[in-house]
Amino acid sequence: MAALGLAAMPWSPLARGKLTRAWDAETTRSGTDEMQGGLYDESSDKAIVEAVAAIADARGVSRAQVALAWVMKNPVVVAPLVGMTKPHHLTDAVAALDLELTEDEITRLESPYSPRAHLMSQM
Repeated sequence: MAALGLAAMPWSPLARGKLTRAWDAETTRSGTDEMQGGLYDESSDKAIVEAVAAIADARGVSRAQVALAWVMKNPVVVAPLVGMTKPHHLTDAVAALDLELTEDEITRLESPYSPRAHLMSQM
């Protein structure tokens, strides 16, 4: 995208909350959001959620801060679209601006990812 002079505004940079809590955590959203079923792949995405958690624990910051810092480290990202329903969501988003991930942390977050077919047809 950068080579084409394009920017990105990532939709759901916290993966509908999946990156902010344990993989198997039950929430109102996880029980009612019909979209979640086809969006996430346990074989690769669970490892990413676990990496976010490990880095957040080691750094003493929230998982949301790690996930947003990861998204924002990409130079084509101009603004992640973050839905905020609680005051601490704004606090986490602002704090993520100052969180610099190391190359090792970035590798730990990105290495489990497995590209897959476009999911837009499921929407």
